[in-house]
Amino acid sequence: MIQIKEISAEETFPIRLKVLRKNIPLPYEFNGDFDKDTIHLGAFKNDKLIAVSSYMKASNKNFERNQYQLRGMATLTEYQGFGAGKLMLEKAVQILKEKNSNVLWCNARIAAVDFYKKQGFQTFGEKFDILYVGEHYVMLKKI
Repeated sequence: MIQIKEISAEETFPIRLKVLRKNIPLPYEFNGDFDKDTIHLGAFKNDKLIAVSSYMKASNKNFERNQYQLRGMATLTEYQGFGAGKLMLEKAVQILKEKNSNVLWCNARIAAVDFYKKQGFQTFGEKFDILYVGEHYVMLKKI
């Protein structure tokens, strides 16, 4: 069984580095990681941290005022497909509702677009490229 718990920013770094930044010269520590409004979630299986995600108060001019941006969602390769990402998003939406947030958005890698659509996100705008990482869409979910 997978459990979702709030974790520290530092606890997200090893999985971000291994899954999202492996051989990529971009930081795995993000601006906003240590802000008081930032939420970090971890998915645990048998007390092992297998997936992470972070939710940062944001101000994208295209969306409603009380919004959060999902950043750094990553699941260790051997645990992908077991629902950790879905469970983290469900927990995040619950927390963000309590914070009266209106919108959760992210910059989704092309490979993750279908996953986010299954979780109720929709694409916004045109496809764009992030150096070293590849093509993305902005995706949003109204809360």
